[in-house]
Amino acid sequence: MTDRSIQVTQPAAPNPRPPVLPLAGVRVVDFTVAVAGPIASFVLADLGAEVIKVEEPARGRIQRGDMPRREGAADRPWNRMSNFNELNRGKLSLALDVAQPEGRDLFLRLAGVSDIVVENWSPRVVGNLGIDYAQVRHVREDIIYLSMPAFGKTGPYADMRSYGPGIDAMSGLSHLTGYIDGPPLKPGNFYCDQNAGLHAALAAMSALLHRRLTGEGQYIELAMLEGEIQVFGEALLNVALNGREPARLGNRHPSIAPHGVYRCAASRQPAADTGAAGGSDEWVTIVAADDAQWHALCRAMGQEPLTRDPRFAQPLARYQHQDELDAIIGAWTATHNKHEVQRLLQAAGVSAAAALTPEELFADPHIRDRKLFEFVDHPDSGPFPHTRVAFRLSGTPAPIRRSGPPFGEGNDHVLRDLLHLTDNDIERLRAGGVIADPPSSG
Repeated sequence: MTDRSIQVTQPAAPNPRPPVLPLAGVRVVDFTVAVAGPIASFVLADLGAEVIKVEEPARGRIQRGDMPRREGAADRPWNRMSNFNELNRGKLSLALDVAQPEGRDLFLRLAGVSDIVVENWSPRVVGNLGIDYAQVRHVREDIIYLSMPAFGKTGPYADMRSYGPGIDAMSGLSHLTGYIDGPPLKPGNFYCDQNAGLHAALAAMSALLHRRLTGEGQYIELAMLEGEIQVFGEALLNVALNGREPARLGNRHPSIAPHGVYRCAASRQPAADTGAAGGSDEWVTIVAADDAQWHALCRAMGQEPLTRDPRFAQPLARYQHQDELDAIIGAWTATHNKHEVQRLLQAAGVSAAAALTPEELFADPHIRDRKLFEFVDHPDSGPFPHTRVAFRLSGTPAPIRRSGPPFGEGNDHVLRDLLHLTDNDIERLRAGGVIADPPSSG
């Protein structure tokens, strides 16, 4: 495994003048599942908000998953689900059964002392539970209530359910993704989730600013489909203005050549701890956007005569002969590892970048220097690598303040400190399955 010797974040020493985070004092109720909703709320948590994630007691094991036991840790496998911990870093966990009347009442009481509620269930769910915007507004008139339906709360598709692949397909993104003469493909990741999560965090902060100016809360509807359609406006304009249906191009560009991903020689050894073969899937991206970059690429490859070859002398000619061009470039990259190609071509003024694997990111010198990964100690998983938000605020840095929450970790804080329940109240709720500390098996 690649060396990950990055310092684990420890609780900060007392600071007489700690920076005030942008969302300090804001409380968020996170009633979300899957990916998009948790992304929205972890951005708010990173910026200083107190985010309370409401989890179903009887589904904790299902939603979190079970992972192998860590040596020396308590036997709580539901706390070691890496995806859950990444998506919910910086939050507190409240294990509350909102489907029970007392659970619903506690949810509404919590909303009454909070600033934002975030949910991404299908439109009927929160209404059936009695915790939709109309109900929450009864307990706090200036609440900001953010819904993230797949297709919106109105229209013919309002009741349709979907995960990332369905939204990628319905938005048209899958139609644009794929190889020449091949079928539509889903993107390598569920782009709609990350896109919608960041849109939602921005919308929530905009509503907070509006409330500070006017005293008014509001309902925010963020249709994930509509957020994704906005990311490929060029294709839509091509249809609307030119009547041209965009074709799937694989790694090629509509007008630039060379523009592709090329196989390289092996650059690393098999991983000793796994026995996996290394170096069999090494690639580099290369783009020469104009004649100057094309000539620089030819010089770097030691093939300057190509600049005078009629097939490649002009941009249009290069585009029309991409198969021959890609074969020549691929033959050259196959004799170098991807990092060598990147170094040689970048020095020559040509855009080239090694295609890094997720494992290689941990060792990449630029990523390490920028401290993109912040390792935070988790009580059941140990040092856990979180990706920092991409923006950096000079006056109010936003470190990841705590790991993903152990199940039910926030029960006492919410029930005692915020809702002022007694010990007897809490024990009665626990006995009735309204709350839980380990996930219940029901």
